[in-house]
Amino acid sequence: MSLQIVYETHATTTDNEAGIATGRLPGLLSPTGRRQARELGDRRRDDGIAAVFTSDLDRAVNTARIAFAGTTMPINQDPRLRECDYGELNGSPMALVAPLRVRHVDVPFPGGQSYRDVLAATADFLDDLLARRDGGRVLVIAHSANRWALECLLGGADLTALVEAAPRWQPGWEFILPSDWRGRPSPSSRTRPAGGD
Repeated sequence: MSLQIVYETHATTTDNEAGIATGRLPGLLSPTGRRQARELGDRRRDDGIAAVFTSDLDRAVNTARIAFAGTTMPINQDPRLRECDYGELNGSPMALVAPLRVRHVDVPFPGGQSYRDVLAATADFLDDLLARRDGGRVLVIAHSANRWALECLLGGADLTALVEAAPRWQPGWEFILPSDWRGRPSPSSRTRPAGGD
């Protein structure tokens, strides 16, 4: 049976508002972010979600905790859902990091990882998710790099094209993880471009 995955980006942080590329640093939700997390809960509490999986970075965990406060929704933290590690550039100005991203699709950031590494970690997470759940609908709260990985792995998008494009926000993306999915990519594999949005 296929598994439905709803992806939501963590809520806005003080770093987002200051133009900082947080990377592997924890990140603190801003007042706007706390409001957005409550709105995420309003969107998803009655959406058939059986469990929530988040990055273990504070900004994603706190988004989930605020969104599902007062409920019995299971919230599972997973380090494989972390943002790309910018290494020496974690916490640097976004204006410095953003133009460099496309150079690090396959080559790790100095002292960090590549976007292809994030794709492989996300694929490993999906393998485990498929082994542990028999259908249903789950929510993943993570980071831009994880959404790009999901779009590649489950939507057929090209990773380089996603990294090159300006990040965009919307209230959730939905993916289907088929029961026969065997999508662990090789480190150098390329996926076909996705169709239009």
